[in-house]
Amino acid sequence: MNKNIHHEFAYQSRELGVQIEDTLGEPPDRKNYASVIKSLIGEYTKGTEIDDVNLLSFALADHLSFDDPAGLLMQCKQYESGDAAKVVTMVSCADANAAMALATVAASNPELARKAIITAFLFKNTKRWTDVDNSLDALQEEEQEKEKGGHEMEDEDHVAPGQDFVDIFDTREDGNG
Repeated sequence: MNKNIHHEFAYQSRELGVQIEDTLGEPPDRKNYASVIKSLIGEYTKGTEIDDVNLLSFALADHLSFDDPAGLLMQCKQYESGDAAKVVTMVSCADANAAMALATVAASNPELARKAIITAFLFKNTKRWTDVDNSLDALQEEEQEKEKGGHEMEDEDHVAPGQDFVDIFDTREDGNG
């Protein structure tokens, strides 16, 4: 099974981790964290429209049970469209307030519920998926592997930057204007 996921889900999952760390603080303040979660769940349960994937996944992450991990992984490949009703059936909530919040959002904004469930799933199950590494280091490593494989890099890859490119970064005042 291909474990690659849509880059936006990978981003949202990482952002969720940062949001949780920031809310917990250093040293971790579990009482404040629980208060923020309770408040968010209350707002979602009341039907407050908070169209933010990370806030909903933040509110639900600790309350969701992921009953169909393989099915959820299959739903991770597309960010903009998916089967929201199916995704909602792949999780359960033991906490009645969290379950009510999820049901309220799923009824009013099913796509938000789908994205938040998948984001929370990915955050809680980082070892089940891999993100495509598009970092500069990874790209340079890929180029080095190509060179070792006998693929000659073309001369145009080694062209010095043109004056237009250099001018973008030239911050000196030269009096022309």
